[in-house]
Amino acid sequence: MRLVSLQRQRRADTPPTPLEPEAHEGHSGRHRSKPVNQPMNVTFYDQGHSVGELEIAVEDYTADQAPEGAMAWIDIEAPSMEQMEHLAEAFNLHELVIEDAVQGHQRPKLERYGQSLFAVVHSARYREAAEEVEFGELQLILGDEYVTTISHKNAPDLKWVRARLERNADLLALGPEAVLYGVIDAVVDDYIPVVRGLEQDIDEIEVAVFSRVGEVSRRIYELSREVADFQRAARALYAMLGDLTAGFAKYGVTTELQEYLRDVTDHLTEVRNRLDDIHASLRDILTVNATLVAQEQNEEMRAMTEATNAENIQTKKITGWAAIIFAPTVIAGMYGMNFDYMPETHWYFGYPMAVGMMIGSAAVLYAWFKRSNWL
Repeated sequence: MRLVSLQRQRRADTPPTPLEPEAHEGHSGRHRSKPVNQPMNVTFYDQGHSVGELEIAVEDYTADQAPEGAMAWIDIEAPSMEQMEHLAEAFNLHELVIEDAVQGHQRPKLERYGQSLFAVVHSARYREAAEEVEFGELQLILGDEYVTTISHKNAPDLKWVRARLERNADLLALGPEAVLYGVIDAVVDDYIPVVRGLEQDIDEIEVAVFSRVGEVSRRIYELSREVADFQRAARALYAMLGDLTAGFAKYGVTTELQEYLRDVTDHLTEVRNRLDDIHASLRDILTVNATLVAQEQNEEMRAMTEATNAENIQTKKITGWAAIIFAPTVIAGMYGMNFDYMPETHWYFGYPMAVGMMIGSAAVLYAWFKRSNWL
């Protein structure tokens, strides 16, 4: 009989929880906020059932505290170097695992060190108020009889993963790999509302682009960067699932876990496809926005050119009329200098000649400016 968790069916007497993937609302709002270096939580499971729990300082924990044959699930947030060195001594961890777990900010990956498996996944949640994607980091260290979950900044609270797995003892009884797949499934479920938020942002940006409201270009750039980061996280997680699939036969993964992994892979494939569509839409919106911006700039340049042309026309008219007025003024001023010896002033036709020169010069200049389209 296939596991209920693999079939993704709800029991009639069990209310839906934020981890039930069919709702696809995720649980990204429930993120840790406790201080760094708090005592770690250790829960022991035997055949999928909890047989004990400790809230203990890392330095006080030893591997022999686990009941015989039980799996220890250790949950810790942002451990220090001293804490990780203590866990490394208890579980014989590789030194590279210690370094990565302390530093954080690791790329999503899956690496095996001897009998230990080290996995890094990036969670995501959509912050509605800020309209942005917030990424977190989860690390898992798996051994034969233990699994350690390490949460870094903005990582989701794994108590919801624990609650669902505990309701499916048959799945949890499959060991540390079941916890790994449960965490990955929770992370993928959280991707769904993030994708929905990004799709809503796309719709809003499309409206803003054509209505030319706000700093559209900046918003497109910020959203493109978020989508690119999201795509990298989803792509890396998809590759990790592929690596897990490739190791089914080598590491004897049960049929139930194989089916569970394939179901998670299907949901992640849907997320990747929708992210590809969002990326393509952003590329098209960016092209349209660039075209509209260029049109606006052309219209502004055309308006400026028209205004400049209008100013030039007015300048030409003013210059033309100033020249027409200037020529008679020069003639009148010359004959108004009252020199003693000016033959034309005593000539009978002197006055008509002066008036004629003023009128003639004005007429010639007017005709010339008119022909040159200055008037």
